[in-house]
Amino acid sequence: MVWLEALSYLVTILGFPTAIYVIVREERLRRTNEVNELHRNLSEEYDTFLRLVMDNSDLLLMSRSSLPEPISEEQRERTEIIFRMLVSLFEKAYIILYAEKMDEPARRRWLSWEDDMIEWCRRRDFRTALPDLLEGEDPAFSAYITHLAETRT
Repeated sequence: MVWLEALSYLVTILGFPTAIYVIVREERLRRTNEVNELHRNLSEEYDTFLRLVMDNSDLLLMSRSSLPEPISEEQRERTEIIFRMLVSLFEKAYIILYAEKMDEPARRRWLSWEDDMIEWCRRRDFRTALPDLLEGEDPAFSAYITHLAETRT
């Protein structure tokens, strides 16, 4: 009977820390999976956005230069709508993925979004429209993308 009591103490001593370890590990894995899923969803949204850009190829949005003037009012409006969609997507990515301190996988995910932001900020028409596009957007995101537009072009 004494050995059963000793065995129960051993299970308590070893089982409790093991259970805590398993719970913490599972929680960390769950959070990682959630972040990966959010990034995947954002990437799919960006892919959908790029299809929209392709469907509007007459606007030359994938070229580094702006559409040559004069452009029609309809082209101007479509460009503005597409730019608004893009800023909204970038803001969503910023809010979900950006942090001052990131581990290496999070930093890699974020830098891929930052590269896309920099690429779009190189377009003169996008930079020109940016102040209007950022009205009402998250202040931290607005400051971030404005800084990119000013320093990386």
